[in-house]
Amino acid sequence: MRIGIQLDYSGGFVEAVEQLRNLEQAGLGMVFVPEAYGFDAVSQLGYIAAKTDTLEIASGILPIYSRTPTLTAMTAAGLDYVSGGRFTLGLGASGPQVIEGFHGLPYDAPLSRTREVIEICRAAWRREPVIHQGRHYRIPLPAEQGTGRGKPLKLINRPLRERIPVMLAAIGPKNVALAAEIAEVWEPIFFHPDKAAEVFGPSLAEGRAKREADLGELKIHVDVPTAIGSDVAGALAAVRARLALYIGGMGARGKNFYNDLAHRYGYADAAERVQDLYLAGKKDEAAAALPEELVRALCLVGTAAEVGERIAGYSKAGVTTLSVSPVGKAAVDPGERIRLVEQITHLMP
Repeated sequence: MRIGIQLDYSGGFVEAVEQLRNLEQAGLGMVFVPEAYGFDAVSQLGYIAAKTDTLEIASGILPIYSRTPTLTAMTAAGLDYVSGGRFTLGLGASGPQVIEGFHGLPYDAPLSRTREVIEICRAAWRREPVIHQGRHYRIPLPAEQGTGRGKPLKLINRPLRERIPVMLAAIGPKNVALAAEIAEVWEPIFFHPDKAAEVFGPSLAEGRAKREADLGELKIHVDVPTAIGSDVAGALAAVRARLALYIGGMGARGKNFYNDLAHRYGYADAAERVQDLYLAGKKDEAAAALPEELVRALCLVGTAAEVGERIAGYSKAGVTTLSVSPVGKAAVDPGERIRLVEQITHLMP
């Protein structure tokens, strides 16, 4: 199992990148750059590629709606080239709050759009003339919809790899099945290793039954809030605040994917209460209403022995890359962050 880390999109990026070489020496294998509605991930990934030599890089994630499929293909090929073949294209649907509220685009048909985007990307990476007549994307644009002068084109540059790994972020049953069918990597959020087989197993089996052999085994990347040491209470409080934000406030009532996941994990009553409190502006109460059992299951916080036991659980559940999100002292202290990665390296099975 490989160790990854996700950079914080809220600030301090340059300083964080400067530390990546030290983290790499401590055992870090991969870095993920998210894209919400702050700085774009692509420019930052290019900066990381120039500053590192062996560290694998990934978008975590690029929303499928905010770029054309061919621009996504060009971007991935460019990042793979400048990094020397170290790039993984992380894609996801994001959510209607960001897509409609920030990008001004309709949040429609995420499943079929994702499939088409990946099909177009892979054709472009093979340097085939891009010809796609799908439900959502028609390339070249039909004459009746434009000037009629469009013609099939292929990438001018030859990509370093014609099969750049694709990682799909997914937690809904149909999305998870799609990831297991067509992606190299699946990225679930708030992965519960003890309940994963029950909650995600049927969807994974459905997708794997349709999976092409040349994709290889499905890899699983999981991002986990992590802290080892004495400040357990402070670290758990940070985890609670994040969970409350997602389960309670990341989406409208009835349209919150993370609240739905808490239901599927068996915490329906608690999920409803957290949402009620959060939407009423009672954020601290919402965080306090989260069951202790759920909070601890979705993080790696505790003594080294406790965290080691939880890491073994993630490994048993099939996780191939464990991305640590430092909480507590390691979130603000660069030295503590290096020490945390070193500790996790030694605890790996």
